Amino acid sequence: MDGPEVRLDRREPYLRLQSITVYVRDVDRSLSFYRDQLGFQLIFDARPGARWVTVAPPDGTANLTLVVPEANSEQRKLIGRSTNITFVTEDVIAKFREWSKRGVHFNFAPRLKRLKYGVQIRKPGPEDMANPGAGPAPIWGGVFTRFKDLDGNTFSLVSFDEVTHAVEAQRRAIVEKLDVERRSAQELEIAKQVQARLFPQRRPPLKTLEYAGICHQARQVGGDYYDFLDLGSERLGFVIGDISGKGIAAALLMANLQANLRSQSAVALDEPQRLLCSVNQLFCENTADGAFATLFFAEYNDATSGLRYANCGHLPALVLRGDDSVERLESTATVLGVFKKWDCAIEEAKISPGDTLALYTDGITESFNDAGDQFGEERLIAALCRHRALPPQDLLEAVVKEVRQFSPREQQDDITLIIAKCS
Repeated sequence: MDGPEVRLDRREPYLRLQSITVYVRDVDRSLSFYRDQLGFQLIFDARPGARWVTVAPPDGTANLTLVVPEANSEQRKLIGRSTNITFVTEDVIAKFREWSKRGVHFNFAPRLKRLKYGVQIRKPGPEDMANPGAGPAPIWGGVFTRFKDLDGNTFSLVSFDEVTHAVEAQRRAIVEKLDVERRSAQELEIAKQVQARLFPQRRPPLKTLEYAGICHQARQVGGDYYDFLDLGSERLGFVIGDISGKGIAAALLMANLQANLRSQSAVALDEPQRLLCSVNQLFCENTADGAFATLFFAEYNDATSGLRYANCGHLPALVLRGDDSVERLESTATVLGVFKKWDCAIEEAKISPGDTLALYTDGITESFNDAGDQFGEERLIAALCRHRALPPQDLLEAVVKEVRQFSPREQQDDITLIIAKCS
């Protein structure tokens, strides 16, 4: 009832019944009967040469091969006789009514039989081998009938209580599986909506800087994170991070990191180093071993256009200067969540009018094309330079479009990008 069993350990070669030959007078005429009246499927049609076709019932793996034997051959004498082939169904009465309406000839109406067999109806286990006569013999209730094809070849159609029960149990299992999948899909959709609310819902205005951020997740939820933190006193925090792993686990860690940063951000204005040390400690305490995050934190001063930043194992931020030079803001600390005794250095940079700041995750630079090449930092810089005249939001979309044109296959990692332009 469960179809062919493919054994992953390869200890025994795969084996199943391929086909049974049924001799007929006319292949096309018989094919029409089996397809149109019995509802079988065409599996194979051999042309040219000796014509034969293979058909199969809608359920199961056995096939019937319809062959026209040569005239005066011994096989020709088998046409119109019992094939000794038995089809099993969960409801003979229903099939009898369905096929009768389609013109199938039955030898007699379905009959009920209740038989007692001393056979095993499940795969024998060690206890069965030790005591093969143990347990009561099952009683099978069965319904039987026979039908003929257009050539008079006779087939049996039967149903057994055990088959009916097995089909019903399988049907219930499928319904339960679909219900679980439906609930999982609903829960993932809720998680997606919740995570979407964790990304910044507003952009605190700045006088000297225009900025925007975007995150396209590879799955319904992901581990990339970006944020804009209003630090007060004309200062804004830019945050971008990448959590190890993917899916629900990474999304939960992302939410944990976001909560830690926002709850501790009050100390960022005066002591950004203390903020990040506190975030690392909380991340270590609240996550399992092996989990970590890369993070780039920058505090922008709207009054002075100064930037204080810490790069915690993240990809270098890029500053495209007005003279077309590029400055990389490299790592100043290791990743978060690995070491409880952890510290970071705070560096400074100046953002001048005409400069563009880009923070990004590896979902951009590590996107692959069909040749196996990465999009890489050089292509990112080139894309930023090509579209640098655009406003930040349009610049974001232009860069993401180029990444997707370069890597048209299914997205494998979250794509996250922040663009800030000094006006």
